[in-house]
Amino acid sequence: MLTTQQSTTFLSLLFLLSLPLFSSSQQSPNPVYNTFLKCFSDKTKSPQNVFSQTNPSFSSVLRAYIRNARFNTSSTTKPTVIITPRSYSHVSAAVICAKPLNFVFKIRSGGHDYDGLSYISDKPFFMLDLSHLRGVSVNIADETAWISAGATLGEVYYKIWEKSKIHGFPAGVCPTVGVGGHLSGGGYGNMVRKFGLSVDYIDDAKIVDVNGRVLDRKAMGEDLFWAITGGGGGSYGVVLGYKMKLVPVPETVTVFRVEQYMDSGAVDMVYKWQSVGPKTDRNLFMRMLIQPVTRKKVKTVRATVVALFLGEAKDVVSLLAKEFPELGLKKENCSEMTWFQSALWWDNRVNVTQIDPKVFLDRNLDKSSFGKRKSDYVVTKMPRDGIESLFKKMIELGKVGLVFNPYGGKMVEVAEDATPFPHRNMLFKIQYSVNWKESSPEIEKGYLNQAKVLHSFMTRFVSKNPRSAYFNYRDVDIGVNDQGAKSYEEGEVYGRMYFGKNFDRLVKIKTAVDPGNFFRNEQSIPTLPIAKGTVVTEQGRARRWSRAGGATLVATVVLHVF
Repeated sequence: MLTTQQSTTFLSLLFLLSLPLFSSSQQSPNPVYNTFLKCFSDKTKSPQNVFSQTNPSFSSVLRAYIRNARFNTSSTTKPTVIITPRSYSHVSAAVICAKPLNFVFKIRSGGHDYDGLSYISDKPFFMLDLSHLRGVSVNIADETAWISAGATLGEVYYKIWEKSKIHGFPAGVCPTVGVGGHLSGGGYGNMVRKFGLSVDYIDDAKIVDVNGRVLDRKAMGEDLFWAITGGGGGSYGVVLGYKMKLVPVPETVTVFRVEQYMDSGAVDMVYKWQSVGPKTDRNLFMRMLIQPVTRKKVKTVRATVVALFLGEAKDVVSLLAKEFPELGLKKENCSEMTWFQSALWWDNRVNVTQIDPKVFLDRNLDKSSFGKRKSDYVVTKMPRDGIESLFKKMIELGKVGLVFNPYGGKMVEVAEDATPFPHRNMLFKIQYSVNWKESSPEIEKGYLNQAKVLHSFMTRFVSKNPRSAYFNYRDVDIGVNDQGAKSYEEGEVYGRMYFGKNFDRLVKIKTAVDPGNFFRNEQSIPTLPIAKGTVVTEQGRARRWSRAGGATLVATVVLHVF
């Protein structure tokens, strides 16, 4: 009796052998590409949206949305085929035609996944690039927007600004981030304390499932809809887009930046921030940046508060004079502007009151730097001596910076299982950040090791059992899945860190909607382990065979989500 994997391989071979041969003038050196192209062309009449490695445009299409230069080298494994769909039917055809070939199927929207999982693999793979599915339709009358997965956050903000100066959306501060990955993984920005996560405002969605069907919320059901509002999209299908509720923003908001150094109050500022940042007025978001720097030829640490206040400067100055005198905020530190202009300011744009808003439509193709990110969550305040020791460790290491993002406010009012994102009751989230410009394996190894060392140093100060991590800060250091016999065990390691108790429900949903595990990557949600002798035959069902007295008995079991 063939195993499930053997059966799949055997069927794939039969499929390949049954297809007609191409003429020599048409044939690429890669027969898998030819097989896929024939199927895709028959279904869509759009062969120009499929690229083999020999296509002159292959490299430019691949490179355009690689945001981490670590994965844009000559030795980086490239996809066998790239598909650039321009319609829902193209996505459906891509799934239907790729599935029998049993290749890994990667899905990329903006390319900001920090460890490149949407466009690299150590196994042969296809890549579905969603950058042409970029529609944004804003309806101010009902305060909603339909946003395609390949749109960028900058495009979303611009389209909202075109229609209204008093509406916004609570998402990230980097305008080139793709909506598909950002929203399906949770999504947050500098209005997280006022409004919560991006996924808290999803009304509807569309997805292509493993059978190539285009499903909206009603058709996919509430379980799958729940999964793609924070549990990642790429484990269950191809998310095409989301219908979002917009949020009200005041006509005037305030931004400010205040920095202090280790020898002039930075330790006290960071220590006090832990009591104020997560608990102050929810209209105020104060991000804390902690960076090792050299000042006057001396190595030190700089702590910087970067803030958005949904209101006027005089009010936030008065508030922080009482709650956070260690910050020393003055009226002259503050700038008042519109919400859209504040998005430009947070993107480090200068003269935001004069800048053309259309800069947010620039996708900055081929712009990337070398980098690594990691994450943690803090449940209880770090002691003052702990902050002092952290500063000393950062000086010793020399490069890795930290970003503290405060929670509280709306976040603690949403149940941990309302969406797959479970980390609602934390004080703040930590991002470990290191960037560099040199293309050198030795330099890269050194910086990656610095990030690991600092992450290890922080163990005593952060969440435990499990140590939590943010799914959208992809980090392969915490575990990967080779999709073999131990897929569930491997997936549970990182799955618990990303999703906590919600991991169990995500696994059940994954098993129901994609029992053959077609949609998989190095950190995808695994399927439930199936007992030996079980053959998955169709979506949501498993058939178990046994032999008794020479007869074959077959039992069909529905894989319930709960």
